[in-house]
Amino acid sequence: MSGACLLAGTVAALIPAAGAGTRLGHGPKALYTLAGRTLLERSIGALRPHVDEVVVALPEGRGDEFQAAPDPQVRFIAGGETRQLSVRRLLHATTADYVLIHDAARPFLGARIIHDLLEAVAETGAATVARPVADTLVRGGAAGTGSLWGELVAREGLWAVQTPQAFRRELLLAAHDRAHAEGHAATDDAGLIARSGGQVRLVRGDARLFKITTPDDLPLAQALAAVWDAEPDA
Repeated sequence: MSGACLLAGTVAALIPAAGAGTRLGHGPKALYTLAGRTLLERSIGALRPHVDEVVVALPEGRGDEFQAAPDPQVRFIAGGETRQLSVRRLLHATTADYVLIHDAARPFLGARIIHDLLEAVAETGAATVARPVADTLVRGGAAGTGSLWGELVAREGLWAVQTPQAFRRELLLAAHDRAHAEGHAATDDAGLIARSGGQVRLVRGDARLFKITTPDDLPLAQALAAVWDAEPDA
């Protein structure tokens, strides 16, 4: 199934993978190997059957480390100094009608998520995977090098945003160009749409679509990889 089955237009998957992976501590995060496959390879493999092309933003000057066997459906470009700049370069690097933007640090991406997201973006022009917040939330107060229990934050109506996020390309490009012109920094593309006055549909995500950020995340990722590789959409 390709994106063209759900959308009247072409679809590109854009992966900003130019980060240094400082918090994880293993070099560029996208190159971290999980059960024999890098995080980037896993993300490309999940997205590739559903889109017309995949475009990846890589660290400047380190492309040879990332590019495996040539694939005419996958292209690589040099990324920017920030994720925001990398995504803007990716948007300029494709002419697709719709884009799916996904972080390689979320390697456990199932077909159901992609299908639901493509359905949603066809209706709204902007959609993101997200999960309702289940934990008790509290605002921490300063206490030396740690924190103290501060005020409770109501979790009703709160969602934790994941990726992929899907957009009409021209809509997101306009939001990025506006942010760039105004010097506005953002870590989330759907937030740029909301900042521009657009509406973003929330699509229910998956607990397995967690983001690998620090070494604490690796034991869970390694345990999940064995199960996922045996039956990815179970």
